This record gives sequence, C-alpha cells and structure tokens, in this order.
Amino acid sequence: MKKTSTLALAALSVASLAATSCSSSKPAATAATATTSDAAVTAPTPAKPEEPSVPGVGLAVANIDRSVSPCDDFFHFASGTWLKNTAIPASEVRWGSFQQLADQNNAVSRQILEEAAANRNAPKGSNLQKVGDYYASAMDSATIERAGITPLKPELARIAAAKDLKSLQAVVARQQTLGTGAFFRAGVSPDRKQSTVYAVNLSQGGLGMPDRDYYLKDDARSKTVRSAYVAYMTNTFKLMGDSEATATRKAAAVLALETRLAKASKSRVELRDPYANYNKMTVAEADKQFPNLGLPALLAQNKLGAAKEVIVGQPAFFQEVSTLMKQEPLANLKSYLDWQLVSSVSSALPKAYADEAFRFQQTLTGAKQQQPRWKRMLGATDQALGQAFGQLYVDKTFTPETKQKAMEMVNNIKASMAEHIQQLDWMSTATKQEALKKLNAFTVKIGYPDKWKDYSALTITRESYLKNVLAARQWAYNDNVSKYGKPIDRTEWRFTPPTVNASYNPSMNDITFPAGIMQPPFFDPKADDAVNYGGMGAVIGHEITHGFDDQGRQSDAEGNLRDWWTKEDAEKFTQRADMVGKQYSAFQPLDSVFVNGKLTMGENLADFGGLSVAYSALQKQLQQKYGNGPRPKYDGFTPEQRFFLAWAQIWRTNARPEYLRQQVLTDPHSPAQYRTNGPLMNMPEFYEAFGCKEDARMVRAQNLRARVW
Repeated sequence: MKKTSTLALAALSVASLAATSCSSSKPAATAATATTSDAAVTAPTPAKPEEPSVPGVGLAVANIDRSVSPCDDFFHFASGTWLKNTAIPASEVRWGSFQQLADQNNAVSRQILEEAAANRNAPKGSNLQKVGDYYASAMDSATIERAGITPLKPELARIAAAKDLKSLQAVVARQQTLGTGAFFRAGVSPDRKQSTVYAVNLSQGGLGMPDRDYYLKDDARSKTVRSAYVAYMTNTFKLMGDSEATATRKAAAVLALETRLAKASKSRVELRDPYANYNKMTVAEADKQFPNLGLPALLAQNKLGAAKEVIVGQPAFFQEVSTLMKQEPLANLKSYLDWQLVSSVSSALPKAYADEAFRFQQTLTGAKQQQPRWKRMLGATDQALGQAFGQLYVDKTFTPETKQKAMEMVNNIKASMAEHIQQLDWMSTATKQEALKKLNAFTVKIGYPDKWKDYSALTITRESYLKNVLAARQWAYNDNVSKYGKPIDRTEWRFTPPTVNASYNPSMNDITFPAGIMQPPFFDPKADDAVNYGGMGAVIGHEITHGFDDQGRQSDAEGNLRDWWTKEDAEKFTQRADMVGKQYSAFQPLDSVFVNGKLTMGENLADFGGLSVAYSALQKQLQQKYGNGPRPKYDGFTPEQRFFLAWAQIWRTNARPEYLRQQVLTDPHSPAQYRTNGPLMNMPEFYEAFGCKEDARMVRAQNLRARVW
C-alpha cells in the first residue's frame, strides 16, 4: 500500500520534557523545568532598525509563560501559561492546536450534516442525499439497538460456512473487500519502481492491537494492555451469544493466532526501508511461496484477476500466514475472522459493543470518557463519504483568496529550498542537480481536489447504519482496485477537505494541504508574515523536506525508487541524519520512556528542514517589504521572535501519559515538546533571535549541532 509522510500521525479528521542528551555536555531543554533567573525575553541587538511595538494578530501572547527563559525551554516559554491552564477534555487523549482546530471544524461540519440529515427531499442519488442519510442512520441509536447484530449475520454466516481451506480462502478474500484488516492488506497503488503504472501491493497486517510489541514484550505495561485486549475479546464474544467458557476459549485462540502474526511482522523501524519492503514477483511465484493463501483465486474474486505480478512487502510474514492457514484448527481461524469483522464495525453495532471497544481504548490511551456519538459519527461520515461531504464543507469555509495566498507561500518556500540545496557545502553538483529536478517536479495540492470522486455506484439509505458502513467499504475497495490497468491519476487526494493535516507522497512526488488546516493558528490572512511563515510556512517546508528525508530521498522526481545520490553524498547525509537520530533518542517524555530516534527520523528531519527553509523564506519576504529600513515589532517581539513563537504555538499540546507511551511505541512523530525544541536547539538563528548564551539549555555546542538541509 502507498506510504505517505504526514504532519501528524493520523489525519485529524473532523471527528476525532524531562530530557537528557547523550550528545551534549549540558542538559537539554526539559518539559518540567521553569527557570526564573532569566525571566524576561532577552532580545538581541537588532541588525536593522525597528519600529515601536504595536498589537499584533495571530500569536496568542497570553499563552506565553515569562517565568520560563526562552533559552532554557522554548516549548514552555511559548505556551506554558496555556499548558498550565488548559485541561485535556475527558473524551480526548491529548489537546493542542491540531485538536482545537479540528474541534472548530467540527462545529461547521456538524451543522452541515445535521441540515443534510434533516433534509428528506434531497434528490435520490445526490451527494446531499447520501451524506444526509449516512449521518442520519449513524445517529439513529434506537434502530441500531433494535437491529442488534442481525445486519452482520450474512457475513458471519459466510465465515461459519467455511468447511475447508479453499472455502476459508474465499472468506479471507471477502474480508479484504470489507476492510476488516484480517491477516494482511491488499490493494492497488503506484509501483514504487515504476511510478507510471499501478501495481497490486500486499503488506502485513491482521493485528488487533496497535503494534507487534504489545504481543511480544513482557513488561508490566504490555501485560496490562494484553489483559485488557483479552477482556475486550471475551466480552465481545459473549455479546455475540457465546457462553463464558466458549468466549474465553475463542479469545485465547485469537490472541495466540495474532501473536504468531506479530512474531512474523516487521517492526515499524524495519517498515521504513522502502527497498526491503519491495519484493516484486509473479502471481505464480507468490502462489508457490505462499500456497495456502489461494492468491490467484483471491485476486480473481476481488476483480484483480488480470494481475500477473504482485509486490509483496514482507515475504516472511506471508510465509507465516500461509503456514498458519494450514496448521491452525479451522475453528480458531474462523474465530479470528469473526473477531476481525465484528471489532472493525463496533461503532455500528449496539452500544454495548462500542462500550467494550472504548474500555480497551481507555487502557491504551488514558481517555476518561467516550466522545459524544455525534462527533464519532461525524468522523465516520467524513471517512466514508469524505469528498461528497467535503464539497459541502469547502463551500462554507474555503475561499479562492486563501488558496491563492497559500500557493504564493508554497512557491516562496520551494524557492527557499532550492537556494538551500544550491548552497549546501557537503553535497556534490551532480546530486544537487537531481535534487533540484525533484523539487521542481513537485505537485502541489491545496484546499480540495480539482476533480471530485464519483459516488454514483454507492447506495446509501436510512434503513441500517451497519449496512451503510459495509456498502461504503465495498465501494472504497472497488474504487481502489478499479485503478488497476489504468493510467496513474496524479490528481487523486488522500485527505478529505476538512482534515487538519498535510502530507507528502513519495510515489506521486506531491504535497497536500487540505482546507481544514489552512486556518489559524497555522494560517491567518490577517496576521503578519512572521506568524504565517512560522506556522503554515514551516508546515509547507516540512512536507517539502519529506521529499528529501531518509525515506523520501530514495525516490526521484517521477516518484520511482532510484538511487540518485553519489556514494559520498549519501554517506554525508547519513552522518548528519544519524546525529539527529541520536539527539531524539535521548529525549525522555516519561520515566524509562525514550523517543525512538530511528522511528521518528523522517518526521524529525522534516521539522529541521521545514523550519530552516521557512525562516529563509521569511527573511527574503521581509527584505522585499522593508529593505534595510525599520521592521515592525508586534506585541513586543521582532519578526524573528514571532516566527519561532508561531512555530512553538502550533505544537502546544497536553497529553495523557498513557497516550504518550503509545505514541512513542507506534508514532513516527515525536511528542510535541521535542518537535518544538528539537530543531531550535540546532539553529543559531533561534539563539540570535532570543539572545541565548552558549551555556543555555536550548543551545547545543557547535560541534554537536545537526543541520541537513
């Protein structure tokens, strides 16, 4: 399946620093430290004359904690007052700028959906009818309770009817079309080494817990999560009608089977190597290697019979799946398929099912209470009918002027990146030319798609929410496999318009910024350039830099996996990237919990590069506007200070400790305080802006500073 690098772990759809550094002789900025000896901002001697300060727009000055020195802990200086005074809502696991903006989008989206649901006269088959009926059925708790599990019985009957390996293979193929996640993932996306054609990709999956380590580790935290998972499964099987003994036996069988899958699964760090996860073979070869998957029949059943080749992400994993399909008792395999099916649709089943799912999530994330149903169903509607709903959202929220201003900023930051590449002292001319070729080939997507998806083949009614969920999943699967054999569609969007996120896709060599994120505090047309470049500008720079991070740099201008680096340049890049990795691996958000510098490498490099190129673009913008004349100060801060404050304030976040533990284990993004402080600790421009002395915690020794792009 296609790999994208995103600003945040998962798209924030409309639903939804105790640190010591092993690479520095002095302690790094900490999350808990508040230093009072240098309480006021120490402004540097300005290089250019400045005008008197006036009130500004865009920065939340009230969030600043002036009891903390910006040179000791910028995360807490920029947002400390907000962090102290802002509680995490009971239904959330973290709370910050991303979540607050998503919540604002929710208000608009909820109004759109409630109006659509109230409209019984929308033309049949129209997007308005489908969106309205989907949301109305999702909110109809009474009908869902009355129906119970009955709408799922045809699918459960398919599983129950499997009598041998061949019939079981057909059920597994069916589950692929329903998006249950059973065993593995199969779909169509660009061939990573031939980006002009679509390929069938197979990748590992099949786990009910978020990561393989939860199955394999024996620490207290992992055991607690496993126990909660077994309880979740046992109680769900009981809801389906099993006795206590039967439910307990089934849960144990599923855990044992998923543990086999976990042992065969690659780690998240191993999954970051695009070459190791690209194994093209003929369907006949794959069938020979994995004989018990019934791959030719699966492809034929799922409208991919024309495929002669497949790209297998993790052959050792599929060999284990093939083995267990023959070794495991049929009854255990069927229990596993029942579980994967039911757990994937718990929100469309009676409340008791969703409550069991939430109890497990509480153990994982520390959430205190479940989100209100309207918010969960709003997110589900966005996921199922994102572009139908997105058209309604864009009409209300996104102006052509915003799109134009954002495009201007993208062009400025691309130009800044080009200058950075040209000025690198560690890269050869040959590699620079390839890098510039790739940069110039970027496709930029802002706001919403130029071409919307066609939902005419999807039937949605008010009869059953569960039926709507399954219908939407089948439509999405058919939409995906229909690409096979067709020309690559480089206009396709992966995000829905209300999403608060951004991404880079190496196969398409494109960057995407949905309408949902093009709002304060990320982007404010009324704010000064410094604030917009420190916020949205750094986000844009982040996504551009993904094209040149440790993964992105392995694809060329056309999106093909190809080594366009000289051997010497690649070695120099790796040395610089390894320094970043060591810095982040020393960050400790919780006792005995350290950031994984290898897992977070791509996102950390993107933060480093994005902030640097956005800062350079701002300087050019200021020079064009003011030349060598006075530069305005707003709220008492210079443009440079406002730039860094804007960066820090978009990452203001309070998070539950349970969530932080899960994030460190599963998320390629570092916790917010390190996304704020990590890059700044390596930037002389930051030291200068705030007059930081060499012994300040935010300042790394010169020979220990990391800078790549």
